[in-house]
Amino acid sequence: MSAIPRRSLLKAAAVAGAAAQFSWALGRGDARAAVAAEAPADARPARVTWLEPGGLGAAAGSTFGVAWPRGVHPDDQVFALTTADGAAVPVQTWTTARWPDGSLKWTAHAVGPEAAGAERFTVAPGTPATAAKTVSVTETGRRITIDTGTVRAVVSKEGGKLVESVTRDGVKIATDGRLVLLRQGDLDDGDRGDASWDRFDGEISGAVVEQRGPVRAVVRIDGKHRKGNRSWLPFSVRLYFYAGSESFRMVHTVTYDGDQRKDFIRGLGVRFTVPLRDAAYDRHIRIAGEGAGFLTEAVQGVTGLRRDPGAAVRAAQVKGEKLPDPATWDQRVTTRMQYVPTWGDYTLAQLSADGFTLRKRTKPGHGWIPAGGGRRASGFGYVGGVTGGLSFGLRDFWQKHPAQLDIRGAAGDAAQVTLWLWSPEAQPMDLRFYHDGMGQDTFPEQLEGLNITYEDHEPGFGTPYGIARTSELMFWANATTPAAATLVDQAAAVRTPPQLAVSPEDLVRARVFGGLFSPVDRSTPARATIEDHLDYLFTYYKDQVEQRRWYGFWDYGDIMHTYDEDRHQWRYDVGGYAWDNSELSPDLWLWYAYLRSGRADIFRFAEAMTRHTGEVDVYHLGTWAGLGTRHGVQHFADSAKQQRISTAVYRRPYYFLTADERVGDLMHALVDSDETFLALDPIRKIRTEPYTPDRHALSIGFGTDWSGLAAAWLTEWERGGPKAAKAEARLRSTMETIAAQPNGFVQGTGLYDLDTGRFAIADEPAVGVSHLSAMFGLVEMCAELIDLVDQPRFKEAWLDYCRYFNASKTEQAARYGQNFGTLLLFQGHSRQDAYAAAQLNDTRLAQRAWATFDRSDGYTAAMVWDKTPVQGSNALEPGYEHLWISTNTTALYGLAAIQNLALVGDHLPT
Repeated sequence: MSAIPRRSLLKAAAVAGAAAQFSWALGRGDARAAVAAEAPADARPARVTWLEPGGLGAAAGSTFGVAWPRGVHPDDQVFALTTADGAAVPVQTWTTARWPDGSLKWTAHAVGPEAAGAERFTVAPGTPATAAKTVSVTETGRRITIDTGTVRAVVSKEGGKLVESVTRDGVKIATDGRLVLLRQGDLDDGDRGDASWDRFDGEISGAVVEQRGPVRAVVRIDGKHRKGNRSWLPFSVRLYFYAGSESFRMVHTVTYDGDQRKDFIRGLGVRFTVPLRDAAYDRHIRIAGEGAGFLTEAVQGVTGLRRDPGAAVRAAQVKGEKLPDPATWDQRVTTRMQYVPTWGDYTLAQLSADGFTLRKRTKPGHGWIPAGGGRRASGFGYVGGVTGGLSFGLRDFWQKHPAQLDIRGAAGDAAQVTLWLWSPEAQPMDLRFYHDGMGQDTFPEQLEGLNITYEDHEPGFGTPYGIARTSELMFWANATTPAAATLVDQAAAVRTPPQLAVSPEDLVRARVFGGLFSPVDRSTPARATIEDHLDYLFTYYKDQVEQRRWYGFWDYGDIMHTYDEDRHQWRYDVGGYAWDNSELSPDLWLWYAYLRSGRADIFRFAEAMTRHTGEVDVYHLGTWAGLGTRHGVQHFADSAKQQRISTAVYRRPYYFLTADERVGDLMHALVDSDETFLALDPIRKIRTEPYTPDRHALSIGFGTDWSGLAAAWLTEWERGGPKAAKAEARLRSTMETIAAQPNGFVQGTGLYDLDTGRFAIADEPAVGVSHLSAMFGLVEMCAELIDLVDQPRFKEAWLDYCRYFNASKTEQAARYGQNFGTLLLFQGHSRQDAYAAAQLNDTRLAQRAWATFDRSDGYTAAMVWDKTPVQGSNALEPGYEHLWISTNTTALYGLAAIQNLALVGDHLPT
């Protein structure tokens, strides 16, 4: 079958990302005309549904974003939420972005348990309904108390107990919520038996209330893990509470700031104490296996005994109900209960994506016995009794292995529950760089290495110092042991938190993200073929995650960069060909694919990628804070630290669709990332002229560099963040001075002044075009900014770049005095042709856009689009091996082109 070489599945996904947007430009006569025709109805309600069927389930609530067309709703607009049958639902609303005229662009909305009974909603101007219960927040100097109307939580502002207590109806369900860290100081690859470890506990440096209700309250707690005089591993924890809910959510982030050679994390967890008041036979353990499967036991069992206490007694214990008075039992059991063991300790360990083990023991000092096992546990459990107990869960439990759940001391007065984000039974976390440098001490030697393994190596640059990881946890304060169906619902909410989502049609109507997408369209054979190919390629990557086991604490959410056709294996161990780290923007391909389709499976794939690439592939502390790392064998290994990876353009869709505060933090942290060009020159190894970074003359490229800065500035400006004025000024001044260059964007780079936020205007025209310049969000940023900021010269400069990249060398030289040299990724750049064609109403350019897309260097009609199994391959799972296409992330940019085909829809063949 046909195979596409290295720059070909990343290139294909690039073509698909290009295709999602390409479709918008090509369909100017379709999508834009449709929007224009609906202009009088722009103020109509937004339609919202659950992303997956089933509604809210056992979750506390849901927060979602809605986009609005420019000029429709004033900044002080109040909104109401209504079900499809007209019932009013309490909702809390706040603004997440504004258009330049001050009107609402994005709003966020929070709903609680009162949204549980409906599947479809509308958001429209109006007075929100009043909830039967509201969430309230009170503060003192040392504590924050949150009351949902069902549960009451006391949060500390200092010390080691993040959550002092969780109370329901006056009964303490959980206390002493805290963070635990086990550190190992050495790692002998041959024998772990003598390794020593230290325990660190989370210590709070501050806590603030970010939202106060009435439907949702949010508390943020920051600190580090401490033992003695040492504090390290910073954490940021957010707690989310919804009115009327019996549960709360935790979003937990740690940032690695240790020494990779001696700070090995042995265990990382969240721990609560659960007071126990009931008799041992009225205490219950519930631990979820796969799906709806559960370990269902009592601390002291009355089933399976030699003597039968009675059917009603046994049935009640299995159901988690209070047992009848022991005086009513068969007394041959009652008088011998002291001889029935109490099982106080349980452990479920998920050390890989393919297996978990479950064991229990009576108490410390006695042996463990196996209690079951399976493949992929839900990461959920319960401990408590008939007078109350705690349900707890860790999302992406098996996907982000090694993870573990522990229950300790359930036979005593209080149990300890620990949700281990990194299991202490696994090998300690080893973040050491994977090779010794192999003599690559100078730039010439490093460039030679780049020429063989595609890895950009530099001593000291392969460091994990400053990378981060975010985890999501949920807790329920139950008044009694939940029924089986309730536990199933709670476990499901942990695995897939219910998410409300606005319709793709409303997103298109609002013209957000530059309007670079249109809904899925199968109206002609050509369009249907494009959509089929998009579906095919998404399915390919989704299946590769499973087949190749792209899972693990640091890895889940990423994909691989290039395929090795000889080994039938991705090049996971070959330099820069391994983990993709957002190379050529798979994040954008996925988000635009979701924006067009509203598909839940695409949303969840993109969500996992956003969580990963924004945390693991980016530095949050140290010299390179604000920069990301180029693709490689380890996510932090490559010495290229650049804006193109950390760019906020990859995070924006998830933030505005969900109002996720952590992702908001990540984008805000990038506002001043222009300062990073003082610390590190991104092209230091290939400069041909002397250059020393200077505050008033920083070399910054107009492509991958500026697009990352522009994304952060735009986001801060439209969010109205603390640095919004500075961000807007930086945007306007850089747009103006890029446009003023002799050759505009084609000039390639400029000298930037950190104090003025302006580029110096070059004395002479130059040509500095790279096939990568527009591959990391530049297209998206320019489309948005042209739509938002009235700078005609900037628009002209960008349209020129779009028109001439795919032009002939003769045309390039005629316009700029010289051609652009050797270029790649023409199919991906067909979306620039399409964009310019739509903006200029240029039929010839639109026809070139289609021709370049259909017959250039990516996915073509000649490719074989099938799923042919490869038998007897070298893959670990040959039964799942499908060499559908030779895969490379370059192809991802081709996917962008496919998604954009509607941009010149009038010129699509039928």
